[in-house]
Amino acid sequence: MRLRAFADAVRQPWPRPRKLPDVLAVLLISAVAAGGLAVEWWMGRHYLAIWRLTRGVGDTMFYSGDGRPWFPLDEQRRDVSLDQISPFVVKAVIAVEDHRFYRHPGIDPVGLARAVWLNLRSGGVVQGGSTLTQQLARTLFLSNERTWARKSKEAVLSVMLEQVLSKDQILELYLNRIYLSGGVYGVEAMARKLFVKRALDLDLAESALVAGLIRAPSALSPWSNMDGALQRSQTVLARMREERFISAEEESAALEARLRITSSPGLADTRSGYAKEYLRQLFRDQMGGDHPPDWQVHTTFRPAVQAAAEEAVGAGLRRLGIPELQAALVAVDPATGDILALVGGRDYNTAPFNRAVRSRRQPGSAFKPFVYAAALERGLSPVTVLSDLGSISAGAYQEWAPRNAEGDAPDAQTLREALLESNNQAAVALQQRVGSGAVLKVADALGMHGLPDVPSLALGTGLVTPLELTAAYAAFPNGGLAVKPRAIVRILDDGGGTAYENPLELRRVLSEPAAFQALTMLRDVVDMGTAASARSLGLRIPVGGKTGTTDDFKDAWFVGFSTAVVAGVWVGFDQPATIARDAYGARVALPIWTEFMRRTARALPAREFEPPAGLREVELCRESYLRPVEDCPTYVEYFKEGDEVPSRLCPIHQGSFKQEVRRAVDGLLSGLGRKLRGIFKW
Repeated sequence: MRLRAFADAVRQPWPRPRKLPDVLAVLLISAVAAGGLAVEWWMGRHYLAIWRLTRGVGDTMFYSGDGRPWFPLDEQRRDVSLDQISPFVVKAVIAVEDHRFYRHPGIDPVGLARAVWLNLRSGGVVQGGSTLTQQLARTLFLSNERTWARKSKEAVLSVMLEQVLSKDQILELYLNRIYLSGGVYGVEAMARKLFVKRALDLDLAESALVAGLIRAPSALSPWSNMDGALQRSQTVLARMREERFISAEEESAALEARLRITSSPGLADTRSGYAKEYLRQLFRDQMGGDHPPDWQVHTTFRPAVQAAAEEAVGAGLRRLGIPELQAALVAVDPATGDILALVGGRDYNTAPFNRAVRSRRQPGSAFKPFVYAAALERGLSPVTVLSDLGSISAGAYQEWAPRNAEGDAPDAQTLREALLESNNQAAVALQQRVGSGAVLKVADALGMHGLPDVPSLALGTGLVTPLELTAAYAAFPNGGLAVKPRAIVRILDDGGGTAYENPLELRRVLSEPAAFQALTMLRDVVDMGTAASARSLGLRIPVGGKTGTTDDFKDAWFVGFSTAVVAGVWVGFDQPATIARDAYGARVALPIWTEFMRRTARALPAREFEPPAGLREVELCRESYLRPVEDCPTYVEYFKEGDEVPSRLCPIHQGSFKQEVRRAVDGLLSGLGRKLRGIFKW
């Protein structure tokens, strides 16, 4: 019976597959359910975050490259209660930003309708129509991007804020969190930084100035654009009168008031001022002027390396003892482009202009390695000989001819010797030999854009920032790769989600053999060339680099590297002027660089430079750069495939009997060859 029942069951027809509409219905219901769960989760998470605001607001924290908390977005933060803020400030902000604040539920239907109409007409989001509550929602929880999705989230969050918090609580949070320029958030901190008084003590004219900054804090910063800030404050006063918060007489009196402000915002903690403000600005550029609570900004900076950079710059400027002289230092990981340290000047509080990233100056001879790199990439070797250097012509620029800092130079030199001695004629001759297009191509690929196509390009007459030049040098120790300088790795929101990711960007520009050949030439510059004083200053690790000095000693440079770090130093005045007599890069910038490298030797341990595959090692005479004889001082030269390897023996030093005979025969054959070439020229 059991077998029969089983057989009958097997013979039953299988269930027919569902029809397509049924499948689609199931999928639609599943999608709606999943979407509903996602919305519930999102709203629940933000309701919890809003509830936490009643207990105080956290701060965006910047983390160092080792993953440790470093500094908050707002080191000057001073939260105060609403009753500790001048009524003039409150009325000014409401009048100019959201005059229906106390009458709407978080979204202003009138303002929203106007914004929607303008956006539809323009085909994009050009006006937000945001209330104070919406601005607070964006500041605390969202990015500053102009999209419909962000505006929708902003509207929902605004209603949620109004449900949980009172109007006065929302206004208090807003006035404590709003960005007002100069790295300052909140009206209390701004009052103290701008007027050296409490927010409670601000008068009508001062309150209007502060409230006017909200619309465009960077463009209207009173420290850089007082006229624009005052003009905006006039609009604020007019709106206050229109809303009947003040009388016409009070408006007139405020318009006639003479405001006195501090010279600069300064920092509560001046240590690492340039680096911190650089990172804050990068954060604001990416996320807008908002100040979300409990976000994490993970950076590449190493605080110990940063401290060493600041100490080296400070000690170097004190040693020089020249008032108003400025310096900048940048340190980059050559393998990744990660910025490890950045110093933008003598003192951030007195001169906040960041010279490391914003000052564009001529690099002088510090640019020459890229001319040599272009030549090596096009088949020349470190011992290729440049001839007739005394008769270098500037082509169409006949009124200009290169000169050397030390006077006369040999008529012929190898590339290695010419770079070691920083021979100007040789650099220009090399540019003419390979073509300025090849040099510009290498420079542009390594991040130095917009350089001029002129004969003096080889001498560094283009303009670069210290950060650009330093990052370009990374191609020598990293094997020929262009790196994009990176200061922020990622930004995490308060829930741990990734709000911004900044991946590495590496691109090959030079072959590994050519990059290593250039590296060995730059090692010679430090070991026995224009930067040899680094060794007398106590630097013992394997390094390479190049000095740079511009006309009339207006700029002094040194950029150098180990396997662990590439660092660049610039010294000069903000308004170009002679630093001092004989203010060469080796005397002015190199000691700062050397001090930095010595201070970071343990934090950034250097290894020996390892040659890549594809290079042939040949022993040559250190003085003649030819095959050595018995008494020659020698070194190992590296030749890539296709390079011409010297076969002649050194004519300078004493050799063995066999070597002397061979040298005589070589000389005889060489002389005969010259005579034959002279005959056939006729």
